[in-house]
Amino acid sequence: MPAHQDHYVGPRDLTRWTTPVGRFLVRCVRPLVRWAGPHAALLLLLAIGGGMAAALTAASAEVYESVMDADGVAALDQPALDLAVSLREGWFDAVVTGYTHIGGPIGMPILAVAIMVLLAVRRRSWTPVILLPAAAFGSLLMTVAGKDAIGRLRPPVGLAVPPYESSPSFPSGHSLNAVVIAGIVAYLLVLRQRRKRTRTLTVALAAVFAVTMGLSRVYLGHHWFTDVLVAWTLGVAWLAVVITAHRLYLTFRLHRSASRDAPV
Repeated sequence: MPAHQDHYVGPRDLTRWTTPVGRFLVRCVRPLVRWAGPHAALLLLLAIGGGMAAALTAASAEVYESVMDADGVAALDQPALDLAVSLREGWFDAVVTGYTHIGGPIGMPILAVAIMVLLAVRRRSWTPVILLPAAAFGSLLMTVAGKDAIGRLRPPVGLAVPPYESSPSFPSGHSLNAVVIAGIVAYLLVLRQRRKRTRTLTVALAAVFAVTMGLSRVYLGHHWFTDVLVAWTLGVAWLAVVITAHRLYLTFRLHRSASRDAPV
């Protein structure tokens, strides 16, 4: 793979760190890269980040529960559910149910694997094979950690559209996974898109997919609105970790390539 490949999003060079925090991060990771190499360092960073994300999700779940009990953050939930019930129509319920299955435990893995293979073959790159599974695994860890930490009950079955679900409600796994998978796919695509309009459309479509997947869970009465809201926030945070890890990999791979090509 050419050394410059995937280093740019439009005119922005992803291997240039212009903020003090970014430069500090590069200095911290440099010893790890010297010891393990860029590829192994990327995997280690993703593994460490995933563990930290799961731990922080469990901790944030406890804080969320305390705040919700104390001052009624969940006051958003019942009005949102009541609005969803008032908007339901039989035919539309079936459409939304079919749509939400795309983000479920069967539909999303199938979709993610198909996109991963397609991108890997077309790009002739292992990057999608590393980033997509890593992003999905971290999302799964965060979902499990959050559900185990709170065990929040879902909305009443009488207000939900079948098929019903019985697992804990917080956070919404569909919403979290939709943000992470759509986000990382959009990131991989914009790395190879040269037109600003195309990049904007790609990001917009990913955002629409993530938002509508989350709202579909509220519409069907399978999640409270705050389950979805927090899942979106956690998903964006984990997506930032994965993209940052990849940027660090690109930075050190470029430096290593430049060092090999330098005249002796």
